[in-house]
Amino acid sequence: MAFFRPRVSREAEVRYLADQEVGKSYPAFLAKAREAERELIEVRASRAPLERVREAALAFDAALTEALRAAEARARAAYGVKAYDDRLARRKAKATPEGARWTAEVNRLRTLREQHRLTGIPRLPRAVPEKVAR
Repeated sequence: MAFFRPRVSREAEVRYLADQEVGKSYPAFLAKAREAERELIEVRASRAPLERVREAALAFDAALTEALRAAEARARAAYGVKAYDDRLARRKAKATPEGARWTAEVNRLRTLREQHRLTGIPRLPRAVPEKVAR
């Protein structure tokens, strides 16, 4: 009597294929993020009103988030289908040249997005309530 054990789960295969599809759009999302960053720099240089700068900064944040999600999907796909079920396989895959490259790219984008969220999005001043102003 032979026992058959599948190498990976069906769910892992589905997630792998979905990540491959999302990862294909990474260059387009990265180009969109670069364009949003360029527009933010232009708006800041033109001394536009604070509302316009905030709008451009939020657009850049949204573009960075899209690019980050696509990079994370591409990284998971680069690790291979076994990495979805097995943490040791994921750890080994991160040590390969392609896995290390995508891990570094995800970390770079995540750092850029967090730095932008902390220092790059201006806050709009709020009106002081009358009770406090007196």
